[in-house]
Amino acid sequence: MSRERVRATYVVETPLAPADVAEVMAGEQSCGTFTRVEGETDALRERARAVVEAIEPLESVEEPALPNAWLQRKGLKGPYRRFRVRIAYPVENIGTNLPTLAATVAGNLYDLGEVTGLRLESMEVSAAYRARFEFPVQGIAGTRRLTGVAQGAMVGTILKPNVGMSAQDTAALVARLCAAGVDFIKDDEVCANPDHAPLAERVPAVMAAVRAHQERTGKHVMVAFNISDETEAMLRHAELVEREGGSCVMVSLNWCGFSAVQTLRRRTPLALHGHRNGYGAMSRHPLLGMGFDAYQALWRLAGVDHMHVHGLQGKFAQDDEEVVASARACYAPLTGNVDDAVLPAFSSGQWAGTVPATWQAIGRDDLLFMAGGGILAHPGGAAAGVTSLRQAWSAVRAGTSLQDAARDAPELAAALRFFGGR
Repeated sequence: MSRERVRATYVVETPLAPADVAEVMAGEQSCGTFTRVEGETDALRERARAVVEAIEPLESVEEPALPNAWLQRKGLKGPYRRFRVRIAYPVENIGTNLPTLAATVAGNLYDLGEVTGLRLESMEVSAAYRARFEFPVQGIAGTRRLTGVAQGAMVGTILKPNVGMSAQDTAALVARLCAAGVDFIKDDEVCANPDHAPLAERVPAVMAAVRAHQERTGKHVMVAFNISDETEAMLRHAELVEREGGSCVMVSLNWCGFSAVQTLRRRTPLALHGHRNGYGAMSRHPLLGMGFDAYQALWRLAGVDHMHVHGLQGKFAQDDEEVVASARACYAPLTGNVDDAVLPAFSSGQWAGTVPATWQAIGRDDLLFMAGGGILAHPGGAAAGVTSLRQAWSAVRAGTSLQDAARDAPELAAALRFFGGR
């Protein structure tokens, strides 16, 4: 029998001995429970039990990160020790089963009475195990090919207003954005199949505008239609997008779930734009939930092509260091030298002025740089907003400051004046 394992690394807080708690974690998520039971032989434990591979002590604190009734009942108090632990889980326990993989590396661990904080940081899989799961169909190279952007950042925007526009209103806005020069347009996460603009009406109307633009210019603008729904409905929506000549669909990953996204991946060649809305509930507490490295690894096994990472100097709570680390995780192979990178999508409060920080931190332009207000609120209009972004990217690639570039770039100059104080 194979000894192949999935390895997961956690940060844990407990008033108990870290080594004991680590063993509780390993047993709970494999063949054990709070006490040894009938049938749990030494041979079975040798074959099926998870193994604690490493423990790294961290700091101690006087107050717990999270409340814990189990410890209170036992009268156990601090100090609360923090440690990093790596646990290896036998693949035979899991099989080719993404929901069970997630339940194994996370699952009930968050509810253990022994811990006052637990966060899944990262996950490692072997090349053989990774090959059992879905791969991106389009990824970075396919998205460049479909949009016709051979080099440089792909510039995108988000349809605003978020909701309320009819199918024809949406199509008219898409036509204006195509003419403005964007490479990518996406629905908002809260606009999927609303009564006022159902996908059955919106997709044909929008794609008529996209096709008309392509016939005039030769440029295909990728539109990520939000098809988040129950599984069978998503499959129907994706088929409609494909029939209409579309190239991308968007899914709210956390609410549709692993199984639905895997099924969608297997049934469509369209680029899957993975929107992570709700991820903050899993990630914002430093001792709860999971870090992006583990999160993106699980979703990449479902075969997504794009992953949201938020944006530098943006409007959300994540600091720039976390955004940069998230993007780099998307570029890195899940294992070895396997080519399974996904396209990081930078979004949230982005405009021409956030381009230098992005370029300096990432050092490459294999990315989707999305600006909603940064394009649609530009004082010169959407076309000027797109131009300002392209001017900013040209400047940073040439090693020129935005202020110097703006002397000969009126759209960039207007963006710096209008958005600079916000």
